[in-house]
Amino acid sequence: MDTTPEAGHASGWSLYFHRAVAVSPTVRLDPVVARYSVVLARATHRLRAGQPVFVGPRNVPDVRINRWFVSDELGGASRTTWRKYAYSLLVWLNFCAVYGVSWDRADRHTQSAFKVWRLTDERNPSRVAPGTYEHDLIALRLFYKWADGEFGVGNPIKIRPRRGGRGVEPVTSPTGIRDRNVKWFDPDGYRRYRDVGLMGFGVDGGEDPSFRGRNSQRDGAFADALYGTGLRLTEMGSLLMLELPADDPRRVYATCRLAAECAKGGRPRDYWMSRRTLVEVLGYVEGERARAVRRARRADRYLRLGNASVIVSVSAARRLRLRRPDGMHSEVSLDALDPAVRRRLLIQSPDGIEPAAVWLNEDGLPRDPHGWEHSFAQANRRLGGQGLAGFAGAPHMLRHSFALRWFSVGRLVYQSRVAHLSERETSDFREQFGDTWDLVQMMLGHADQRSTRQTYLEPFRSLSIELLLMHAAEESIPKLMHSLFRNEARVLTDPVGAVE
Repeated sequence: MDTTPEAGHASGWSLYFHRAVAVSPTVRLDPVVARYSVVLARATHRLRAGQPVFVGPRNVPDVRINRWFVSDELGGASRTTWRKYAYSLLVWLNFCAVYGVSWDRADRHTQSAFKVWRLTDERNPSRVAPGTYEHDLIALRLFYKWADGEFGVGNPIKIRPRRGGRGVEPVTSPTGIRDRNVKWFDPDGYRRYRDVGLMGFGVDGGEDPSFRGRNSQRDGAFADALYGTGLRLTEMGSLLMLELPADDPRRVYATCRLAAECAKGGRPRDYWMSRRTLVEVLGYVEGERARAVRRARRADRYLRLGNASVIVSVSAARRLRLRRPDGMHSEVSLDALDPAVRRRLLIQSPDGIEPAAVWLNEDGLPRDPHGWEHSFAQANRRLGGQGLAGFAGAPHMLRHSFALRWFSVGRLVYQSRVAHLSERETSDFREQFGDTWDLVQMMLGHADQRSTRQTYLEPFRSLSIELLLMHAAEESIPKLMHSLFRNEARVLTDPVGAVE
């Protein structure tokens, strides 16, 4: 077992994530290890890779908190969900410690003080947006609901019916969250963000000799893949080479399959990748990725991986035959491979073994999806240094932007199909084929259309069809979107082009 501290401070709570490390047969035969093997097994038998572990202010773990992550509620959650809830819980625990109240004695006054400190208290140098605070409350409400049932701990997160009668919300939830936090790129804005922020070009479009990035082709291709498919960060970050479609110049879009263990909620689904996006990804595979693989082979990095399995074959039914580290063979469904397992898979190419994962670090090893957050943060800092302060992006913003683009396309296509129909015929058409919201919901893979309407595109639910039609005949989608959203501060267009 190996754990590395992720956050916290000496006088407060610390958060660790378990990292499973393969133990070689030589180590297992060591007399001391053999003597205490039962103790080691008991200490680690319930821990999974990526599982959060909290240690209290006195360097003593609180078994009640840590049990939440192996409970029925969270035991089967993804590493991404664990991390999200763990960080929200860490902030709360440290606030309680400073506030002078134990987490199991916190009440509604503690929650009210937490809201002020998190959102508006000038003494807090790390105040957050309302949406981040609401996510904290969601995690805390789930935690205390579980703790109440298990240990009788009172729940300080009080709830009330949500406006409109759809579910409930914490009493201290801030208002107007989505309107203030969700932002989009239009196509011109996205290209400027990718070229200058991620790929290191100058604002004038030329090469920038001061740029020191070594993974610009990879980062640009990854951003194109997010913007072009609408996949979430972990979904795209877990893609395997064998899941890339073959390049076919005759096809504008290829239908791809998202595996169940990589999809949010465990729901496998189809998604679509344009040939333009695929060509960018394949360019990275043949360029920067191939160079990283060659460097790793020369350093024998793949031969030293003790817990990696080699993919021997793939069946038409999406089943893999694997050769495990112990030499034995096994079969597994592609849908059953979660992101962590995928990073431990190798494939045999004509030049030797290499990772099965598409996205690699510079050392040739698979990139943890969370590493992309660092790439986008670097891009935002670079844009600020280029005089484009405030023009910033994030991985999930590309998914929002994908939704906005397809919403614009869908409204045009839909209206052109029903323009000649009567009201009754239009209603029949909508019932049979769906409407624009159905299209965007399908493209995003949402189980509930309310997520599409309320989170991704809430400000544009009343977008005028007449205004769209006025531009439909003579303008391309990028020009159309620029003309529609140029006065919408939440849709970021190209700041350089706008000045020009």
